[in-house]
Amino acid sequence: MRILLIGGTGTISSAITRMLAEDGHDLWLLNRGTRKNEVPTSVKQIIADIDDTDTVLQLLGDEQFDAVCEFIGFVPSQVERDIRLFKGRTRQYVYISSASAYNKPAANHVITEGTTLANPYWEYSRNKIACEGLLMQEYRTNGFPVTIVRPSHTYCERSVPLSIHSPQGCWPVLKRMTEGKPVLVQGDGSSLWTLTWNEDFARGFIGLLGNPKAIGEAFQVMSDEQLTWNQIYECVGKALHVTPQLYHVASDFLAAVAPKEWDFTGNLLGDKSVTVIFDCTKLKRAVPGFQATTRFDEGVRHCVAYLLEHPELQTEDPEFDEWCDRIIEAQEQAKRIITG
Repeated sequence: MRILLIGGTGTISSAITRMLAEDGHDLWLLNRGTRKNEVPTSVKQIIADIDDTDTVLQLLGDEQFDAVCEFIGFVPSQVERDIRLFKGRTRQYVYISSASAYNKPAANHVITEGTTLANPYWEYSRNKIACEGLLMQEYRTNGFPVTIVRPSHTYCERSVPLSIHSPQGCWPVLKRMTEGKPVLVQGDGSSLWTLTWNEDFARGFIGLLGNPKAIGEAFQVMSDEQLTWNQIYECVGKALHVTPQLYHVASDFLAAVAPKEWDFTGNLLGDKSVTVIFDCTKLKRAVPGFQATTRFDEGVRHCVAYLLEHPELQTEDPEFDEWCDRIIEAQEQAKRIITG
């Protein structure tokens, strides 16, 4: 197939790029080229800002595609731009939405593609919902061949997935673990979460490309493994060969006292603090044989090994570290006051 990925080098899309290239597809990437050296040599690269539509149209020429996949569309104006660019140019337009778009809290903890979309806590999710609505309206009205994909928390070797971390990434939390300092976990750590290795996600995603059952439909693509956040942090500690000291703090308290730019309201209350179990039956009907095979304890070992081998990714954050200490001391002081 001839496939165009808008993006193609991120956490989710990098594995898709590798697999499609290995399978011999005629693969094109459209992005700004910040990671162009990581792209397989067989892949054609269009280096441009997609918002510069005149330049993009000139570079695309008369090219037609079997699928165009949008990984970096976050607001409706970007989807409207894509419709203008690719209407009549592709047999399938695949939009990456988010499982955070589902209602928080949902009426049922088992989530299917039919679960209501509504997230009062997170603007990011509301924008994804608006993009989905626009695309489905274009499909119903004009036959625009859209497929919507909703990933949950997908990760790769570049970073360890955590619920509470520094704006600089995961390293400050891992450093606290190795130093024997307490690390923050929201709530009591017993809510369930789903983490998906990006290569597992890629296999489900690729199965939807060129698939007639996927047009006009939405699919969630993720692992069937559910872990509590306590178990997730314990797996991280095991990969580091330490026993992490987990320190539990109420999610709404963390959201209230975190710097606004960290957006813990959306990230925690609108997503990671809520128990969800995803039912991927619809995906497995459309892509027979799909199964995520990488357990989190296996995947996180790859992440930790990669970070330890790449010092440039070990970015410290004294502000975040000090904030964690202040949260812990404030809660311990409250305990002392109440217990006398």
